[in-house]
Amino acid sequence: MSSYTKRAGENCTIVRAESHRTGCQSWHRACALLQLSVRAEGILEQSGCNVSARASAGVASPCGGGAGTGSAADFIPPRATLSKLRDAATRCRGCDLWTCGRVVFGEGPRDATVMFVGEQPGDQEEQAGHPFVGPAGKLLDAALEEAGIDRTSVYVTNAVKHFKYERGAKSARRIHKKPNDTEIRACHPWLEQEIRLTKPLVIVVLGATAAQSLLGKQFRVTQQRGKPVKSELAGTVIATVHPSSVLRAPDGERERARREFFADIRAVARHIAKAQPA
Repeated sequence: MSSYTKRAGENCTIVRAESHRTGCQSWHRACALLQLSVRAEGILEQSGCNVSARASAGVASPCGGGAGTGSAADFIPPRATLSKLRDAATRCRGCDLWTCGRVVFGEGPRDATVMFVGEQPGDQEEQAGHPFVGPAGKLLDAALEEAGIDRTSVYVTNAVKHFKYERGAKSARRIHKKPNDTEIRACHPWLEQEIRLTKPLVIVVLGATAAQSLLGKQFRVTQQRGKPVKSELAGTVIATVHPSSVLRAPDGERERARREFFADIRAVARHIAKAQPA
């Protein structure tokens, strides 16, 4: 038992007696406030107290209302494989976004030629449990097809594995909210492991969040878009806009934005061809 888990048990035991009268939800909430809910998971399960119990009781947790350990590295399994990572990520409490819904881990072949990295899953991705299946994903698929890149050879993932959102003022609609630096850093170990295991020849970062998560805060997509960058991460790293930005472009500019995005993906195809052994 780690010192963190032991400490979680001791502190949750302290609040257990007081929380007993109001049930498991109060106990879980108290542990979360102590920032111990992650490693207290085993204790909570033994007592029948878990996140699903709170959900079934109709008690909603605000997105970002959880407490995290500070890094997903605490949850990386030994001798990790993609399947082990995907399973472990469902129990990640590295940042405060674990209350925002299901984890959407990366998908694609173990020997992917190219990896596309976005910011975070969207509303439809969170509901489906798969990355890039919403409108932005469909636009990316169209660009890949036009460029002659086999979609089955592509690994798609995001810098952050949860959909961060806020509720609309006049509706219950979930509105995208950009992850902050703390959340991006906390989630980064998952992305590092995905890159380590797939070893893509080319990495394409989609948008500023993904680009800066891998290339540094000084990187500007607007200035370095489409230009190959040498990196230890892969033979070539290329940045372009996120396809969602194309969809959000004003009516008079959307077609031009679409053409430029498709041109960037064609350039990626050329770099893939150069990177592959003859």
